[in-house]
Formats: sequence, structure tokens, C-alpha cells
Amino acid sequence: MGIVFKQTFNNTIVTFVGFGIGAINTLFFYTNFLSKENYGLVTVILATAALLMPLLTFGVQNTLVKFYSSYKDGEESTAFLSLMLYLPLLIIIPFALFTFFATDFIGDFLAEKNKEVRGYVWYIFLVGLAMSYFEIFYSWVKVHMKSVFGNFMKEVFGRLCIAILLVLVYYNIIGVDFFLKALVGVYVLRLLIMKLYAFSLEMPGFSFKLPKNYISIVKYSALIILGGSAAVILLEIDKFMLNQYVAIENVAFYGVSVFIATVITVPSRAMHQITHPLTAKLLNNNDRRELRKLYKKSSLTLFIISGIIFLLIILNLQELYKLMPVAYRGGMLVVFLIGLTKVLDALLGNSNSILFNSDYYRAILVMGVMLAILVVVLNYVLIPAYGLEGAAWATFIAIASFNAVKIGYVYSKFKMHPFSLDTLKVLLLLCVLGGLFFYVNFNFYPVINIALKSIIISIVYIFVLYKLRVSEDVYSIVSPYFNKKSK
Repeated sequence: MGIVFKQTFNNTIVTFVGFGIGAINTLFFYTNFLSKENYGLVTVILATAALLMPLLTFGVQNTLVKFYSSYKDGEESTAFLSLMLYLPLLIIIPFALFTFFATDFIGDFLAEKNKEVRGYVWYIFLVGLAMSYFEIFYSWVKVHMKSVFGNFMKEVFGRLCIAILLVLVYYNIIGVDFFLKALVGVYVLRLLIMKLYAFSLEMPGFSFKLPKNYISIVKYSALIILGGSAAVILLEIDKFMLNQYVAIENVAFYGVSVFIATVITVPSRAMHQITHPLTAKLLNNNDRRELRKLYKKSSLTLFIISGIIFLLIILNLQELYKLMPVAYRGGMLVVFLIGLTKVLDALLGNSNSILFNSDYYRAILVMGVMLAILVVVLNYVLIPAYGLEGAAWATFIAIASFNAVKIGYVYSKFKMHPFSLDTLKVLLLLCVLGGLFFYVNFNFYPVINIALKSIIISIVYIFVLYKLRVSEDVYSIVSPYFNKKSK
């Protein structure tokens, strides 16, 4: 687990920095420097582009991770990498032609409720295209166990550029129209830098020869399109469908609430950068013992970290709202429900990697598609009736259901699950801390109140975890500190 811990630690730092910049952008810059309508427009553009991304990649980002370690022959490896670059064009070229000839039709569909969206069809396509090839080159980097720079580009670079652009908007150096064009440019620039770094690690031979198992590769990629699309639909369809039913500024309000909850995913996103290729390697080597060990350890570690982040967010949310414009306050239930889905995701550990890199990926992809349909139906029913909270409920029900299915399926095929007695101990500890500190408040400036409560809760949490010795990884990190204090 050495390489897992080292790169997870580095990725966690990078991801937290990225989310810190993202928090400044989302909670302060966007909310104060752009109008509610323009912020809503940005949210719709990025959410819709994210929905396009898995389709335009043709599933290649997952295919690359699954098959790369299985190639021992240099010529076959070159043919495989070349195919990974060309395969997405089978989707991208027809989609670009459709967008060109049907721009007005697509624009009218997107602008059914909010007319502001109509003129940004090509912005959505270009951002989606840049996202798709970025993910491919990011996977290119991950299979070489060099995920930290890619994580920096994914989590920090874009947000930092956007922060600079928002400051320029604030000082009237650029207008909103230029900002939106530059937003597209940031995603394209990020792609180009990632491409150069990926090629510096391994330059492809650009061979037109197909690898021997190309049929299996294409079939897997085609199925992954369904799985990847289903996963993104579960994450992004709420914002897309809100644009179809409510005024666009409400999409901005919802986006802020979702971002607050999404901070919980930082540890998961960091750890998965390295556990994904490791899981693929363990499956390729049929090492079930180490796979089971990684499954349980990743689940417990992520639950410990994600659980406390969720608790700190919920217990400090009212203080955080005091720092934001009045229009963006509220949404407590949205933050709670979306945050809870992120904790449930963390409990799964590396189960997604197990399923998508195993021989059983077809069944789980079908289940994913069915659940994607479910979340669309739930949003269709609940958004008109309950607005933003309806979208949050739809997301929670769908993702909780999907996670239950995945845990059950992994157990049925691999005879292993991610839970242990330590999982229950962490859950009880989080519940007790939540009950104890829910009504504890301070009367200082909101930032000081948040810091004080967070520090006290975190110290108690870490101390109890240490005494219970719940996780060996956590114990090994904190024990030198406590041992020093006890001397």
C-alpha cells in the first residue's frame, strides 16, 4: 500500500487546493462578480458538457486503464495506444456534424425555459470535447502511476484560471461575453497541456495496425459508454433538467449547494487516481487476496475521512451561509441529501474499479443504465413538484439504489464486501459527535466560529479513532504525535 498512500497523500493535497480555489470561486467570486443569471448559465454549460463527455470519449478512459497492463509486447502496446486516440473520433465526428447542421434545433431545446442558453450550443460541444480528450490523456498518465500532475491539471489549473478571469470581470477588464469564450479556452488549454505531459511519459507510435484483441477492446469501450454516461447522468442530470423547469438563477443556487456537498468527495477522488489502475492490475493477475484487502481498506479509510467532512459541513452550514449573498442562503436539505450520497459513495471503496475492470462489467453497466433512466424519471416527477429539493431527492434515491446494487453484485461475484466492525464504530462515532455538537454555537465572526467548532470536533474524532485503533493507516499516522505528547 506504500504507493497508494504516497500518491493518495499527494493527490489529496492537490485536490484540497483545487477545491479550496473552487470554493472561493463558487461561494464568493461567482456569487458576487457575476449576476445570478450568468452564473446559472455557466452552470448549465458545464453540466451539459459533462453529460456529453462520456459519450465523446467512447469509453476510452476506462478501456485504457483496464487493458494497458495486459500488454507485454511493444508492438501490440503501440497499436493499442494508437487505437485509444482514434476510437473517440467514431463518435466525435458524427456528433460535430450533427451539431453543425442542427445548431438551431439543439439551441431551441436547451432554451425551452431559459432563452439565455440558446446561443451557447457550440460552447457546450467544445467544452465537452476538451473534457473528453483530457480524461483520455489523464488515464494515459494514471497507467504510468504518475497521477499527481494530472490531478493538478484536473483540480487546480482550470479553477485557478477561472478565478483570474472572474477577477478580471470584477474590475471590468473583460466582459461576461469574453469570460464565457475564455472559459472554453481554459478547457482547451488544459487538454493541450495534459496531452504534452502524457506524450512525455510515453509517445505513441501512431500505428494504424489494430491490436489482436481489438474486438474485445471495442466491445468493452462501447459498453463503457453506457456505464460512463449512466454515472455522469446520475451526477449532472439534475442541473441540466433544472434548466428545463426553473428560472436559470435557481440553477446557480442549486449548483452552490451541490458544490458545498461535493467537497466530501475530495479524498475519494484523490485515492481513486491510484487505486483504479492498481485494481485493474490485481484483477489481471487474479490476486483475490490483495483485492479483498484493498477493497476493505479503501472503504474504511474513505469513510473515516468523508464522514467527518460531511459532519463538519452540516454542523457549520449556517455559519457558512452568513458569508454568502442572501439569495444563495438556504438549501440545507439539498446539501444534506447530496452530501449523504457522497458519503455512501465513499463507503463503496474501490468497488467501481472492481466492477468496470472485471469480466462482470456488462451486467453492472445495464444496471447503471436502468438507474440513469430512474433518475431522469425521478427528476421529471420531483422537480416540477418540489423544485431544487426535488432534484436533490431524485439524486439521493437513485445513487443510494445504485450503490446498494453495486455492493450486492460485488458480493455475489467475488464473495467480499467492504464493511467491517470498524465501519460500524466509525458510524456510531459520527452520530454521537453530530448529536453532541449540533446545538453548540459560538458568537464570534462566522469564519472563527467555523474554525473553532471544526478544530474541537476533529480533535475529539481523531483521539477516539486512535484509542479505538479503528484503522491501522490512521493509527500509524497519528500515533507518533500522541506518543510524543504522552512522554
